[in-house]
Amino acid sequence: MKTNSQLSVTLHLLLHLADSASPVTSQALAGAMHTNPVVIRRMIGGLREAGLVHSSKGHNGGWSLARDLAEITLLDVYHALGSPRLLALTHRADNPDCLVEKAVNASLGDAFEAAEALLLTRFGDVSLDALRHDVHAALGHVPTLCADGNAA
Repeated sequence: MKTNSQLSVTLHLLLHLADSASPVTSQALAGAMHTNPVVIRRMIGGLREAGLVHSSKGHNGGWSLARDLAEITLLDVYHALGSPRLLALTHRADNPDCLVEKAVNASLGDAFEAAEALLLTRFGDVSLDALRHDVHAALGHVPTLCADGNAA
C-alpha cells in the first residue's frame, strides 16, 4: 500500500522555519530534510499560495513564516497541500448493481467518512505552536537551523 508523508514532511519544514531567526534558503531546508531543494521549492509553493510562508530575495534571502505559529493549524497545512486523500483504503466499485457490493460500500463509506471527519477535526485543534512546544520540551532547548541545514 502506497503511503504519503507529505503532511509530516511539510510540518517538519515549517517547524524548522519557525526556529530560524532569519530567512532560510531552499538549499538549507533541503539539507535539514535530507532531500533535494527542488522538492522543497515544489512543496513550499502551496504554502506560499495559502499565505503560510513568504520569500525574500537577494543576499540573506529565503523562506520565512508569514503567520504566527499559534494561528496555523494542521488543517491549514493540510489544505495548503491541496487536501490530499487521508485514507489509502477505499471500497470496490466494480459492480454497482451487486447487492453485496452495495451493502459493503455503504458500511465502509460511512466508516471512512467518520474517520476522515475525526482526523480533520483533530487537525483543526492542533496548532504548529503546540507542535513546536512538544519539540522544545523533548529537546530541552530551542533548536536553531545551522547554515549547513542541521539543527543545533
